[in-house]
Amino acid sequence: MPRTPCRQRLRSPALRRVLGLVTAAALLLPLTACSLGAGAGDSSGALQLEAPSVGACRQLTAADIAADSNSSATVDCSSRHTAETFASGELPARLADDAADSEQVSLWVHTRCTTRFEKHLGADESTAMRTILSWVWFRPTDEEWAAGARWFRCDLVGGGPQLDGYRSLPESTKGLLATPDDVWMLCVDGETLESGQQVDCSSEHTWRAVTTIKVVPYPDTPYPGDATVESTTKDYCEESVDAWLGYPDDFDYAYTWFGQDAWAQGNRRSVCWAETST
Repeated sequence: MPRTPCRQRLRSPALRRVLGLVTAAALLLPLTACSLGAGAGDSSGALQLEAPSVGACRQLTAADIAADSNSSATVDCSSRHTAETFASGELPARLADDAADSEQVSLWVHTRCTTRFEKHLGADESTAMRTILSWVWFRPTDEEWAAGARWFRCDLVGGGPQLDGYRSLPESTKGLLATPDDVWMLCVDGETLESGQQVDCSSEHTWRAVTTIKVVPYPDTPYPGDATVESTTKDYCEESVDAWLGYPDDFDYAYTWFGQDAWAQGNRRSVCWAETST
């Protein structure tokens, strides 16, 4: 019997990271942008002028994660927490005079958080795009910025409103995806990706994000256009999922591709999905 793959397409207009910033196709994805909501002020009145400590844990809520600044109290990492700071530092001098919410600042921090996210988890780029773990970055408040603070803070979070809320993290997340566990990987339960419920892969599911493919091999390639990105994604994902399933006689697959906004953020990959309960 000839193989008859079913092609579902999902197009996300931007590849973003925080799980409050889910793609239009209802897919959780790794690569983030900072939101522009009002920042959470420091209840003590003290200004945070130096870069926050790496390794600190916090019990962040959805409201905290939606803000562009955060001064939540740290908690012991052995207790329940939903966020862990995996990277922080100072902006380069060339960005010191930029506005806190400028595109240049956002893109610079985005690149740093993305790279360090993968290194922290022990994940390659493909695994990092297929996990329910994500990240959010915070900047100084307007008052802190005016006082000269130029730091950034990258916090790892897991889950989100599209699953069952933000999940409690283990005491340390370092190396958590070096050997991926299904509890941290992304699946969907439903007839299609668009109509299904996002779940972790240890739960009952019908679709699994199994591979990613590079649309182009060179990172400095100009955006080739929506039609080319989708066509390339479709063809590569058909082959990739077919191989992942062991070349069955019949299989269903789907794919998620991303547009020019995500390309500008550095993403060159699409996600391939297999219909499977395993």
